[in-house]
Amino acid sequence: MSVNDNGTLVKVDAATKYFKRGSEEIHVLEKLDMQVPEGEFLALMGPSGSGKSTLLNLIGGLDRPTSGSVTVAGERIDRLSRQKLAAWRARHVGLVFQFYNLLPVLTAERNVELPLLLTHLSRAERKKHVDAALDVVGLSHRKTHYPKTLSGGEQQRVGIARGIVSDPTLLLADEPTGDLDRKSGDEVLDLLKALNKDHNKTIIMVTHDPHAALRSTRTLYLNEGKLSTEPAE
Repeated sequence: MSVNDNGTLVKVDAATKYFKRGSEEIHVLEKLDMQVPEGEFLALMGPSGSGKSTLLNLIGGLDRPTSGSVTVAGERIDRLSRQKLAAWRARHVGLVFQFYNLLPVLTAERNVELPLLLTHLSRAERKKHVDAALDVVGLSHRKTHYPKTLSGGEQQRVGIARGIVSDPTLLLADEPTGDLDRKSGDEVLDLLKALNKDHNKTIIMVTHDPHAALRSTRTLYLNEGKLSTEPAE
């Protein structure tokens, strides 16, 4: 992993993103600049359609900017080929989704193992990583259970274990508490906070919930394709 001299892990420089709908261009991000230091827990807030998930996808290498650059851990990921980008993403990025995205036919431990199938780890090494990740999220005792037998909070904790199982450089969470009740949501937020504080994980979280954003070390607001330190009036 590489960071800049000032500790910057993520640097987005003049990133613009638009989509074409027929002859119309839908502009989502406009020459956006952002820096995220290593070890930060950043919350991204803003109205629906403001481009929060698009920005998260650019940082995670799931999409490319129309123009501008995205550098993560010293790598210009917007320049990588599709194959190299997939390999980079498998090593550096953990993803946590609002609706968990667990496969119902797999147990918790098998769902957590999925990202490791893209690596060269042996079966024994994969098991060691899976056991460690489930232990971190407090679900070792539920590892042989299927998603339908787990609560929503437990399913999201499995999702977080899957996100951290490869010890990624960066953990990206898109509305991780959006489908949970307050108690379960608070448990997930406590876990993310612990991962940031105790394990020094750099986390970028998209959320609509000001209560969730309070757990972060910094909050930025995205509106009409631009970032601000204050919400739009």
